[in-house]
Amino acid sequence: MALAVIIMAAGKGTRMQSELPKVLHPANGRPLIEYVLDTASLLDPEKIVLIIGHQAELVKKAVAAYPVTTALQEPQLGTGHAIMQAEANLGNFEGEVLILSGDAPLVKASTLQKLIAFHRSANATATVLTAELGDPTGYGRVIREKQSDSVLKIVEQKDASEEERAVREINSGVYAFNASLLFKALRQIGTNNAQKEYYLTDVFGICFQNGQKVCAFRTDNPDEIIGINTPEQLIEAERLLLEQ
Repeated sequence: MALAVIIMAAGKGTRMQSELPKVLHPANGRPLIEYVLDTASLLDPEKIVLIIGHQAELVKKAVAAYPVTTALQEPQLGTGHAIMQAEANLGNFEGEVLILSGDAPLVKASTLQKLIAFHRSANATATVLTAELGDPTGYGRVIREKQSDSVLKIVEQKDASEEERAVREINSGVYAFNASLLFKALRQIGTNNAQKEYYLTDVFGICFQNGQKVCAFRTDNPDEIIGINTPEQLIEAERLLLEQ
């Protein structure tokens, strides 16, 4: 099966206390987005689509050396809305789409290869990369069928019940999807949530309604899925990147 990669890189990064787009903040002297693009390139995808928004021209200039196609998300109305912008660039692409975040530089190509292999072997419509955290505060929770790789629900913390918030398996924001089914499902999601945004995770609800298989693949290294939202998290990511 063919592979395409979509990387979300449109955010402002308000908590970084800087006007610089979040994905351009340097970690050990290199913009965060370069780490993600290097990792994506190792997967040998047919196409990489970068979703840009805040200071789009600056981001486009920063990635000029990479073989990527850019798609503009303006305004930014959530993760689901971001991925909608990639549909035109992928045309009639038939295969799998891997979705990454431009502010998560620690995920390894080997982990993504395992995720894709698992997704294919499970014959899943969608697979989410997960990790188990001691403190899952702030992350979306992955609710599985008992003793199973199959997922019942993915819920954002703001929309989660007390019982769901007690779950420690979290959504990393990395996904593998069947391309045609992904874009078909995106046309059906709405903004009935606390943020009034189009959540990419609502695609899983559409899959459930249609009786399609949704799976979770857990990495044993929770450090890999760390995203950068604050200067403190950037410092920690720099340390972990040096260790890698």
